[in-house]
Amino acid sequence: MLRRKIKENIYWMGSVDWDSRLFDSLIPLPDGTSYNAYLIKGSEKTALLDTDEPHMAKEFMAQLEGVSQLDYIVSQHAEQDHSGIIMQVLEKFPEAKLVCTPKAKGMLIDLLHVPEDYFITVKDGEKLSLGDKTLTFIHTPWVHWPETMVSYLEEDKILFSCDFFGSHIASSELFVTDEGRVYEAAKRYFAEIMMPFRKVIQKNLAKLADYDIEIIAPGHGQLFPRPKFIIDAYHEWALGTPKNTVVLPHVSMHESTQQMVDHFVTALVDKGVRVEPFNLAVTDIGKLAISLVDAATIVVATPTVLAGPHPYAAYATFLANALRPNAKFLSIIGSYGWGGKTVETLAGMIPNLKVEIIDPVLCKGVPREDTFTTLTNLAGTIAEKHKENGFV
Repeated sequence: MLRRKIKENIYWMGSVDWDSRLFDSLIPLPDGTSYNAYLIKGSEKTALLDTDEPHMAKEFMAQLEGVSQLDYIVSQHAEQDHSGIIMQVLEKFPEAKLVCTPKAKGMLIDLLHVPEDYFITVKDGEKLSLGDKTLTFIHTPWVHWPETMVSYLEEDKILFSCDFFGSHIASSELFVTDEGRVYEAAKRYFAEIMMPFRKVIQKNLAKLADYDIEIIAPGHGQLFPRPKFIIDAYHEWALGTPKNTVVLPHVSMHESTQQMVDHFVTALVDKGVRVEPFNLAVTDIGKLAISLVDAATIVVATPTVLAGPHPYAAYATFLANALRPNAKFLSIIGSYGWGGKTVETLAGMIPNLKVEIIDPVLCKGVPREDTFTTLTNLAGTIAEKHKENGFV
């Protein structure tokens, strides 16, 4: 794809990756993604903000054809999907300087073997003049690595946000036109990448409050011509209280646990609680991550396998612990054949979750009437706790 004009002397560069379905060998990409970089031509200096994913190098370098001068490469984030072509760009423009945070300098040296004499490190709030255009650098640590920053173009009121406010979505449209579609992609992105750093992101959102932003240009996905849309969404996801929702990751081997899940879902609905069940044998793990953003309660349903939880249930529990959602309650339901330590194993896997553990419901073999009664009582307990905490 060719460079695309955003405003006078400001261009989108990068690539649209229509076909990728997995990011970092971990994150599902149902809508593909894009790798965004930006070229800014000032009256005196020219700057390139970020580069591209290494396997897109040929396309990216072709976009630099016709660029006669490049004074600065601004690396807002050292991860290779943004920094991966820096050395190739420096080979083409050996007089360019590499601008980054002090912490990013060491990371770029380690990851890309960039020679030290290329670097200019910038403080939080430091400015860089391109002549008639001025960049202000705002440190935003843990969005989502410790070295990250964003760049604000003062004269054009554009925030170049790199991974902040991003979304994994491939589109031929440069700007967001379908906010409904982008909302889910951006929430998935937040859940999978940003949610573990929710408290730090709250501080970074506050740092941006005084800037007059007319366009947000992220490192993945489309540009936001209405910044309020995505900023308000981040405030809700990062600062909002949990909702009256139970997330129910589950797996069953011989239908016993599935019978418990079916009854429990019905009981929760009857008590006025929204429930999102995820069959871990077939689920999109990104959808599970999205649901965790709002969940007040997580209930893991699993059979016992070799005296412990089913591996799918263990994986879902490990994921929830890593993502650190704002859930307040957790419980476990499931069946076993002769015994085991399912509860102890899963409970030991959630040190990052600040949750109240509600008594689990386990049954030996196929559930009987007393098991179903206990599940109904568990649903009632959850509904009451949600009500007491004002979760709606």
